[in-house]
Amino acid sequence: MTCEVKPGRRVTDRLGAMIRCVSERVEVAGEVVARLGAICLALPEAREQEAWVGTRWRIRTATFAHVVAVGSGWPPAYAAAAGTPGPATVLTFRADGEELAALSAIGPPYFKPLWFRDIVGMVLDERTDWTEVEELVTESYCLLAPARLVEQVRC
Repeated sequence: MTCEVKPGRRVTDRLGAMIRCVSERVEVAGEVVARLGAICLALPEAREQEAWVGTRWRIRTATFAHVVAVGSGWPPAYAAAAGTPGPATVLTFRADGEELAALSAIGPPYFKPLWFRDIVGMVLDERTDWTEVEELVTESYCLLAPARLVEQVRC
């Protein structure tokens, strides 16, 4: 969404929800996008894409990883799900079965967004275990990718 008002000024949409100008959005640090990109793009036929907010990695039309910067409560769905107005960097991915249940219940740095039954979120910070991130993102990919591609990956 682009903004027709001066940066820093807030307007509301017709339903009264807060709208912010693109210039106010916090961007994910380049090194985080690069690190996640190296993990995600190593998977067969995965592609990186700018999302409505943040960066996402997809297999065909399915998003298996999405990283977003939360700042000053924006974007509100991510801020609410992660339980922080920011600043924070959050990663969402897919999980199932016992792993979904465990990650949904374990608490920080994990959280359970409401927008998909099988989605889990994780706050990324200086304590993040990137080996674990690689495993979680790879498993997310394997849940969504066609079987012929999953056969090429150690899930």
